[in-house]
Amino acid sequence: MTKREEAERYFEEGYNCAQSVALAFIEYTGMEKEDLLRSVSGFGGGFGRMREVCGAVSGMTFVCGWIFGYSKSDDVEGKKNVYSYVQLLLGRFKEKNGSVVCRELLGLKREVVSFVPNERTPEYYKTRPCAKLVGDAAEILSEFLSEKGVSRGKE
Repeated sequence: MTKREEAERYFEEGYNCAQSVALAFIEYTGMEKEDLLRSVSGFGGGFGRMREVCGAVSGMTFVCGWIFGYSKSDDVEGKKNVYSYVQLLLGRFKEKNGSVVCRELLGLKREVVSFVPNERTPEYYKTRPCAKLVGDAAEILSEFLSEKGVSRGKE
């Protein structure tokens, strides 16, 4: 199963967009499933369903940071590297989908102020591009990790 397929399957199981992407790459993090899911749970729906940065993009960024991130405040090279990688990944996502903003990807005209998630019905899946976007993020990240020679864990 490809990372795209894994991420899409997790989304269809009811995980949010960020969780679905991150969960598809859990073996790269060494995290426990529950810890990973809790760590990215607030990013779903474009940051708590505010429809800001797409949760699939946030999940992709989380995994990128986990693999390539820095931990020392004075690590200027580490910061430059991870920021350049994130910008590259988001650029690829934006090129493919036109935006990295949830409400724009969903075709919404304004912010959504409800914190109540939509029920995951067959109609929901028919009208939302989210499963495709989750798949796109996972595919972009998978290709990037392959380009960098990362097969598992840190480079």
